[in-house]
This record gives sequence, C-alpha cells and structure tokens, in this order.
Amino acid sequence: MCGIVGYLGEGNVYDILIKGLHRLEYRGYDSAGVALVGKDGKINIFKTKGKVSNLEAFCADKDLDSRVGIAHTRWATHGEPSDCNAHPHYSEDGNIAIVHNGTIENYKVLKDALEQHGCTFHSETDTEVLAQLIEYVRVTNKCSLLSAVRQALKQVVGAYAIAVLEKDNPDTIIAARQSSPLVIGIGDGEFFLASDATPFVEYTKECVYLKDGEIAEIRRGEPLKITNLDNVEAEIDVTTLKMSISQLEKGGYPHFMLKEIFEQPDTLRDCIRGRVVERGNRIIINGINDHKDKFLNAKRIVIVACGTSWHAGLLGKYLLQDMCRIPVVVEYASEFRYSNPVIDKDDVVIAISQSGETADTLAAIQIAKNAGAFVFGISNVVGSSIPRETYAGCYIHVGPEIGVASTKAFTGQVMVLTLISLAVAQLRGTLSQEEISAVGKAVLKIPTYVKRVLELNNKIERLSLIFTYARNFLYLGRGYSYPVALEGALKLKEISYIHAEGYPAAEMKHGPIALIDQEMPTVIIAPKDHLYEKIVSNVQQVKARGGNILAIVTEGDQVISNIADHVLEVPEMPECLTPIITSVPLQLLSYYIAINKGKDVDMPRNLAKSVTVE
Repeated sequence: MCGIVGYLGEGNVYDILIKGLHRLEYRGYDSAGVALVGKDGKINIFKTKGKVSNLEAFCADKDLDSRVGIAHTRWATHGEPSDCNAHPHYSEDGNIAIVHNGTIENYKVLKDALEQHGCTFHSETDTEVLAQLIEYVRVTNKCSLLSAVRQALKQVVGAYAIAVLEKDNPDTIIAARQSSPLVIGIGDGEFFLASDATPFVEYTKECVYLKDGEIAEIRRGEPLKITNLDNVEAEIDVTTLKMSISQLEKGGYPHFMLKEIFEQPDTLRDCIRGRVVERGNRIIINGINDHKDKFLNAKRIVIVACGTSWHAGLLGKYLLQDMCRIPVVVEYASEFRYSNPVIDKDDVVIAISQSGETADTLAAIQIAKNAGAFVFGISNVVGSSIPRETYAGCYIHVGPEIGVASTKAFTGQVMVLTLISLAVAQLRGTLSQEEISAVGKAVLKIPTYVKRVLELNNKIERLSLIFTYARNFLYLGRGYSYPVALEGALKLKEISYIHAEGYPAAEMKHGPIALIDQEMPTVIIAPKDHLYEKIVSNVQQVKARGGNILAIVTEGDQVISNIADHVLEVPEMPECLTPIITSVPLQLLSYYIAINKGKDVDMPRNLAKSVTVE
C-alpha cells in the first residue's frame, strides 16, 4: 500500500527522498510528504494531497537542507486523501515525526485513552495515534526514543512498517515492521530505508530485510542494530541485490505498463531458464524436488491468492488437475482466512502473490501452517514475506513490475504454475514422458510466440478506437480461457474504469445474454481446443442477439472469423499453454482503450500495487 523512504547520510536528503518516492509511487498516490530535521534543530514537515509531483511543486521554495529525513506516499485507509491526513505526522509537541504503512486495528481504543490524558488530534488517521502514543510513552517513562517505540508497539494490534525521527536526536532513525515490508540499504557512511529496495538500488546493493517484530536503530557513524520487541538482539542477514536501474525506468516507452507488456518474451524466458532442461524433456523445480513426499502424498491442493494472482490460481487448478490428477480448490485469500477452512496435514497449500506481501495471503498461509499443511509459495520479490513464511517455493523471475495493473507478473505466475504441474506430473507418473516432452518443447517456444503476438500491437491500437466509448464489456471463455476472460475484464476495469464482466461462455445463457446488444462489446477467447465447437455455438448465440464481437482465435481459423465482427489471431499452442498467448492481446486492448480515454494507466485511481492491509 503506502510507500516509505528514509535516508541518513551526507547526500542530498531531499533529492534522495523524492526520487525514492517516485520509485514507490505505485504503492499509493493519494498524498505525499517529507519530514526533514533542519539546521535549526526543528522537524520540518512538507506534505500535500495528490501525487509526488504535487509535493515537489509545494517544496520548490522551501528550505530543504538536512542530513536526515523520512518520506511517504499514501494509499488512504483511515481518513480521506487530504493535506491534513497526509504523512508524515507529528507528535503534539512536535518532537517526533512518523511515517507508517499498515493499519492499526485498535487505534480507536488507543486514541480514546490518549485523549483522556490530554492529547489532541488533527487528522483522521491511525498513524497520528501512533505518533502521539510513542511520544506519550517517551515523556511519561523518561526513556529513549528506541525504548518508547518498543513499548508503544507492544500496545499495538495490527500491521505496520514505521520510520520515526526525533528532533533532539537528529542522527537517528528508528524503524520497525509487523506484517508490512521494510528494507534497509547499507551504503558507505549512509543508510537508506524503504518499503522495497527500488529507492536505493542506484546507491547500494547491500541491504537487510527486517522481519516481523524487529526494530532497527539506524545511527550515523555506527553499525546497524536490530532488536525485537523483547529487546533481544537479532541476527543481521545482509543480502546483495540483483536488481538493475534499467528495470526501474521506462526505457523509451510512454508507460511502464506498455514496457512490461513488451518485456514478456524476455521475462518468460527468464522464468523458464534452468527449469525446462534436456530440450524440453525434463522439468526441474527445486522446491518440489526437495519435498517430493509432500507432492507424492498430497490428497488435495488448495490455492490461495487475491486479484490477478487469483486468476492465475484458477489456471493453476486446470493445469494441476489435468496433469497431476489431484483435486484442487482455489480460494480468495481474503475469504479463506475467515471461512473456518478445513485443512488437513496431507493438503498442499500454494500461496501466490506478486509482491510477496499481500496481507490476506500471508494470513491464509499462517492458517494453513497452523493446520499442519505443507505451504508452497509463488512470488516475484526476493526477500519478501511469502518466501520467508512458506516451507518452499518458486520465484517467477519477471523483474520489478511498476505498472499497477499486472501484466508480466500474471504470465510469469501462469508459466510457473505450468512448470509446477509438469514437475509434479513427472514425479507422480500421471503424464507419460512423451506427453511431458511435447508440452516441455512447446514451453521453450513460448517467448517466441508471445513476441509474434506483440506484432498485433498496431492493429489492436487501431481496433481500440472502436471500443473506447463503450460503457460495458462482456468477456467470455471456456475451460482454460475462462480465467483469461476474468483477467481481461479486470485489466479493462482497472485502467479504463469501464465496467466489464468475465463469464464462463456456457453460463452466458443464465443471465448475461439479456445484456447483449450492439452497444455492449463481447470479447470471446476462442482458441482451437477441445471446447472449440462449444465456443463456436456461444459466438453464434451472441451474434444472433446483435452483439458486437471481438474474438481471439487461433491462426487460420475460418469459422469464428466469419461470424465475429473483429478477430485477433494468435499462434497455435497446446491447450494448456494458450492462456499465456491469449492474455497478451487483452492486455494491449485494455491499455489502448485507457490511453484513448486519457487515463493514467500506470497509476489508476484508488488502486495500489501491493495490498498490505485488509
């Protein structure tokens, strides 16, 4: 959700913080602010509603000289987007400033107690409550800022990543995390702090990922010190980043989303590398090979995820059931955690999250672990919480995804689920060697075929003009194409704000067919597969009601091409691989419709990249 940046060193503090906020703006852009300890010893806070660029304009004539500072870009939870609710927040006496990502669930109880002790509040946020609590503890107990933070956090229920400054101690930043990400960059005589590593990758490659319940004391001229809430010193595990600056820049593209769509041939190649070997004849997934017994003895697989990752999980269900003959259920993590789920020690739970920090998915993981299930994680971000909280897992290796609407992460997740299914089928003997080889060889061709699909870009851009002003869309698919329909509809909703609904094509007759007319485009995903004749019938039904049809078909299709108003042809692939191919034109269609409508595709309204709160 929100993005946190901090810096302590001899560099230009404000410039480093602002650049970092731009890197983290995908996490939220309702407001932005900085807190700097000036030469006068005061904490100067500058904050505005809106994007980081608004903050830059506001600060243009301000005294920004400082050697330490913290900053924040917000996705609003408690309190509407406004200057007042923007972070950082002061304590009442102005002695400390705080930035926060997360949700303090018991903030009302804490606020009521603080008000009884004379504290007054100026915002609607839970974060201001935490600022006031820390300062109240510090003054009442006459203790250090570090001790006050520790004592305050013991009273907090909820999720947090925080950074705290004290005006009387300008050479220190205190940081802590619980269920929200926080990473510390270690440079030459300087420290960086951020929600992820992107703000400081150009300054240092050395970093430390804070764990839940840990508090970091960052002091000028001293080594990093990390303790837990019980004041027990923690081991410091320094990680070397493999991220590059080029991955964080647009590279000549007008938007990150378009860049990331066009990166997919390369990201899929990276995803496959080292996992499909011997010319496609063998699949290697280390997390499966190291826990063979769990997958050999699994009675059921439960997939938990949210949003786009949930759509990937639906495809995982088709793949695992088809290839491995294991029962699979797919659950929204947000529902799973509150549904009193029945989980057995013989279940394998697969948790999927691009960021590795999705709050609901992390909660679902804990429930599964407590029930004795084996938990396998799929994530993109090295060092994130899901790889740490699961017993084994698999990275999708698609590089940083900056565009809020997921594209390359989705195809990477589907590819990894395909490879996992092949690996488990190989292990269980549910597919013959000939069958594994046929799919494995086709997998190796996927990057080339996606590159061919991207050649439709100009055609899709022209086609998008026809649909720009539609108010509703219906997306239809069957079998493997049904989750693709859901994902296509979601992409359109996310970035163009057009209402769109994905539906199993056969279920159209049970309600949605009443909506079909010339004014509502119907996108039908209809590759040549074992349900092709059925989807042809669905196409005819839509056409008979005067529907305007855009169909995604296999190259050379003569049947649907003669019925639909518009067609986009994709290369022929084994049925289990078609979702990766057919999803790409839908990504481009959504992108160009949003561009035609003048929308900010990288930062769609009300959304954030990583959902680290409930």
